[in-house]
Amino acid sequence: MAVAVQRETRRFTVDDYHRMGETGILRAGERVELIEGEILKMTPIGTAHLMHVLRLSDQLNGNYRDVTLVEVQNPVRLSDNTEPEPDIVLLTRRDDYYGKGIPGPSDVLLLIEVSDSSLSYDRNVKVPIYARAGIPEVWLLDVEAKVLTSYRDPSPSGYQVTLDFRHGDVIAPIAFPDRPIALADLIG
Repeated sequence: MAVAVQRETRRFTVDDYHRMGETGILRAGERVELIEGEILKMTPIGTAHLMHVLRLSDQLNGNYRDVTLVEVQNPVRLSDNTEPEPDIVLLTRRDDYYGKGIPGPSDVLLLIEVSDSSLSYDRNVKVPIYARAGIPEVWLLDVEAKVLTSYRDPSPSGYQVTLDFRHGDVIAPIAFPDRPIALADLIG
């Protein structure tokens, strides 16, 4: 007699995810993030990715440190089942430095993903999730092509405005339109 196997996928909440970290199921420093209830292992950070994240962080801190907090590879709670760790986030300044809780969509002024090996995933999975969460602007840096795409005007169906910037261009985050920065300074 054949036995029918019922396959079921278990989805996790952010609270489940945090308990896994607290109890050691997820090890400290393990490169994972919670995306729509699934715990996904992130690819190791390579040299090109590291360099671009450090360069962006340095330039953004130089230009915007007085008006925002520049966070590198820290979590943002987008919903009860999604808590990614974007490469860089510009956050609204708070006196408690988010000691009372992980930042959420209303705290994010700009979110940046640096993509070398993860470009398709970042563009087709993460960017739409950020739009549904109402993140006002996302920059996706294609390391190989040296193109920075700015996604603006979020809606449940995705971002309504997409702009590509290249080496000679200047860009200003929509949160700081009067403070442009040269793309060459951001990506070298």
